[in-house]
Amino acid sequence: MEFCAFTEPQQGFAYDDQRAHAVAAERLGFDAWFRSDHYMRMGKGDPLPGPTDAWTTLAGLAVQTSRIRLGTLVSSATHRHPGILAIQVAQVDAMSGGRVEFGLGTGWFAAEHRAYGIPFPAKRFGMLEEQLEVITGLWAADGPYSFAGAHYTLVDAPALPKPVQDRVPVIVGGGGPRRTPAIAARFATEFNIGFQPEDVIAEKFAGVRSACERAGRDPGTLKLSVALPTLVGADEAELSRRAAAIGRNPAAVRGDDVIAGLPDEIVEKVVRLRDLGAQRVYFQLMDLRDLDHLELLGGVVLPRLRAL
Repeated sequence: MEFCAFTEPQQGFAYDDQRAHAVAAERLGFDAWFRSDHYMRMGKGDPLPGPTDAWTTLAGLAVQTSRIRLGTLVSSATHRHPGILAIQVAQVDAMSGGRVEFGLGTGWFAAEHRAYGIPFPAKRFGMLEEQLEVITGLWAADGPYSFAGAHYTLVDAPALPKPVQDRVPVIVGGGGPRRTPAIAARFATEFNIGFQPEDVIAEKFAGVRSACERAGRDPGTLKLSVALPTLVGADEAELSRRAAAIGRNPAAVRGDDVIAGLPDEIVEKVVRLRDLGAQRVYFQLMDLRDLDHLELLGGVVLPRLRAL
């Protein structure tokens, strides 16, 4: 299995906080460091120092790390034009020496779009599908690339620069019963389901496998992954302190839709996710300044997971 740190910097964390977290994750042996793609804090709390841009952040981390893979879970199709996004991702891939992974979704945070004047159409799956076709088409094209769709039109685009990787991993995720699995079967190297209990995870994995079969694709070629809120404590007091620090009820921190508890419980949960079919786990870590949390997860729990 692969194990990734997954962060939410829009909740009030500067680039320096993200850099320190990613560098520590690399040192501790995590396979990848991912961040969300949002411009506004969710929920109550201090939003300072203000938002950071996902791909600007990853460009900086590309030159300040050396091994760990870097990506978005997930970029929003509403935030950027696909022709520009293809250039951004390819450039960061080059800056990192071929360590980028590209997650893309429809976008969902309507208030964020209103705040920044970003169009937020009611129907976005068509945009997502066209963006994936345009971006992967630009990367694969041998010469000028043109596309005519309902949402985007490109005429003789140079289709440059190319990513360093022969194929940038493409992550598509979500809980939709029909279109999301079909889009993942067509474009993705990885399907992700997040923030769901184990029975729903099993159902969504089965759904995307079936979508692959309908599309004539071997389901075994699609990596399956899970993203869940994560809280680890060396003891109950530490677990409660960490829960309170991010606004969670310490008495109700455990659950089927989280990865939470003492190290033994974390290992048991990941084993269950593996048995459901997960090949990669994203540990969603909300407090980027709590590097001791990352140390516990990476220094104590991760070696035990690697030994399974």
